[in-house]
Order: sequence, then C-alpha cells, then structure tokens
Amino acid sequence: MSESITVSKQDYLKAILEAESEGHQVIPAMLAHWLSVSAPAVTMALKRLKRDGYVDVKSDGIVRLTPTGKETAYRTALRHHLIERMLSEIFGMEWYEIHAEAERLEHAVSPAFEARLIEKLGEQGMCPHGNTVLPESPAQRKKRGLTQLSEATEQTDYVVSALYERDPKLLIFLHESGISPNTRLRLQARNYDKTVVLETPAGQVTLGHPAAEGVWVKRVASREANKK
Repeated sequence: MSESITVSKQDYLKAILEAESEGHQVIPAMLAHWLSVSAPAVTMALKRLKRDGYVDVKSDGIVRLTPTGKETAYRTALRHHLIERMLSEIFGMEWYEIHAEAERLEHAVSPAFEARLIEKLGEQGMCPHGNTVLPESPAQRKKRGLTQLSEATEQTDYVVSALYERDPKLLIFLHESGISPNTRLRLQARNYDKTVVLETPAGQVTLGHPAAEGVWVKRVASREANKK
C-alpha cells in the first residue's frame, strides 16, 4: 500500500507524526494551518487516508495514525532526516536552509538511494536542528533536562539543544536573531506578555512566545556560567 502512496498523503502523515511528537492532539484545523490548505481539502484528504487504513478519526475529532500510517510517516520522516544530514554533513549547507530543501527532495529519494544514505550516515544520528528521525516528545526532552525557552525562568545562561524545524521562516528568524543549535544564550527577562529578552551572540533580542516555544534549551551549570 505504501509503495503507491501519493506525495500529498505522505505530507499529511508526516505532519500528523510531527504534531504528535510536539505534544499536540491533532485536529483537522491544525493540519489545514500547518499544510496551508483549505478545511474542505483536509476533510477530503482525511476521508481518503481513513479509507486506505492510514488514519483513524474517532468521535472526539482527533486524528490518529494507524500502525500502517505511522510506519509510512516514519519512512518519509527518515528520508527527510537523511537528506538534511547529507546537505549539512556532506555539502556544508547552513542549518537554517536545509529543512526547506529537504521538504522538496524527500519525495524523490528512491529505496536504493535511501539505503546508501543510511549506510553512509546511519539512521540514529541527530539532524543539524538537534532532532532525531522521530523528534522526542516534550516529556522525553524534559526528562533529559531540557526546557522550552518559553518556559525558562532562571536569569542565567542556557545552551540551545534543539529547534522545532517545521516552519522554515522561524528557522531563518532564529538565525537572524543569533539563536542556533549549540548557541549559548542568557535569559535577561520574562515580560508580562510572555516575551523573553535574551542576550545572544548577535546582541539583545526580544522573542515572542510562539517562537520561544520552538526552542529547547539546557541550563548551563552555575560553575560553567561564571566562566563566561
């Protein structure tokens, strides 16, 4: 079944997988927003995906992947991950540019080329945004001591561990703001409107709540922070 799946279906399934990994309960309106398509288009797509056994939509309206849908979504996510690593590790492309490029190329990867990429790069590594093939859930990240920048409270130094990469415009914005993977930041203030004031290598920047939610950081130990 997955061999004949269309590009559009692959996009829907990967979007559901990514949304679940970010801790969201997936509803049709979210897919319409994420994929920049109309509500009727989402309704039709979900009907086809449900008919073909890729998703299940119960009375609560939440869209869930079936085992077949999850496996198909994983294959697309894996190709995306491998392309990002290829563009970064082999061709030296900048981290904030490769997501959009991988979105275009992931559907063109043949099984033979995918196998060669896995042989060359491995399947378990991190992409340049700090994510595995299946990004960790918020609970898994917190268990490793990571915090979303939107939730950071201590006015101290943090290191950027991972970025949600779904929105290419956000990646470029973060880059221009001096926020990139493995960058050291200092949280200077949290404002009443949920914005955060940061000191970055590019200078002081104020980040809105939606952007700060996409950045996962780890607090630098006090001894290390004092060395700055």
